[in-house]
Amino acid sequence: MNISTVAVIGGGTMGNGIAHVFAQNGFMINLIETKQEFLTRAIATITKNLNRMVTKEKITQEDMNATLGRINGYLSIEEGVVNADLVVEAVNENLDLKRSIFQKLDELTKPEAILASNTSSISITKIAGFTKRPKQVIGMHFFNPVPIMKLVEVVRGLETSDEVTEIIMETSKKLGKTPVEVNDFPGFVSNRVLMPMINEAIFAVYEGVATPQAVDDVMKMGMAHPMGPLRLADFIGLDVCLAILNVLYDGFKDPKYRPCPLLVKMVDAGKLGDKTGHGFYSYS
Repeated sequence: MNISTVAVIGGGTMGNGIAHVFAQNGFMINLIETKQEFLTRAIATITKNLNRMVTKEKITQEDMNATLGRINGYLSIEEGVVNADLVVEAVNENLDLKRSIFQKLDELTKPEAILASNTSSISITKIAGFTKRPKQVIGMHFFNPVPIMKLVEVVRGLETSDEVTEIIMETSKKLGKTPVEVNDFPGFVSNRVLMPMINEAIFAVYEGVATPQAVDDVMKMGMAHPMGPLRLADFIGLDVCLAILNVLYDGFKDPKYRPCPLLVKMVDAGKLGDKTGHGFYSYS
């Protein structure tokens, strides 16, 4: 199957980055949002990031113009997915929302279209169960910031076909990414390993072992991490971290994934990290 047109559902942090890398690598993009203001913001972010690449001489102005010319905005799923060979869903980690979207996609897309989710933790097998084409449903878990990070975690659901997996692996390579194939378990590989580390770092603060800065300094200077776990948690979003930990806790029923009470309290207080200006650190 030849993939030439890709629909991206959601123009937030991950969605606009996904649209950016696909468009930059020659794919036609249908970027779908619910409101014009969200769509305008997404295109503005892509434009800003491309401008930065031009300034750093990583691409030319002609490359930038061509990339933007491949992106079309839509305010309805119905119009945006009808001609798509591949759909990448990149909305919030909300199972009910994903159920609604994938049920619509199953009805609206052409029969051979591949349906992918950028979910960081929700079961691909469960998402595939919302459709009548589970063999064509797969996870494409990109990492933030998408234009820079090389990894794509390609997640096979219980019924995802070998053919679809191979197509997505090859498509990821065309984006200049390194795809890594994993099977469908809570948190996949990335968050199954990362989130318990972040959670334990939060427990260290909660129990008075050290300050957030001290925890991060130990991990950066002692373990050669480019970013400390608490700074990374703020960057990811504490609400996202909590949602993923709850998926792990519910999926494995193992107390080692129990979210730290401090994390729960901070999310309840609306201190979500970078996106709200305050988390384990304050941001102007």
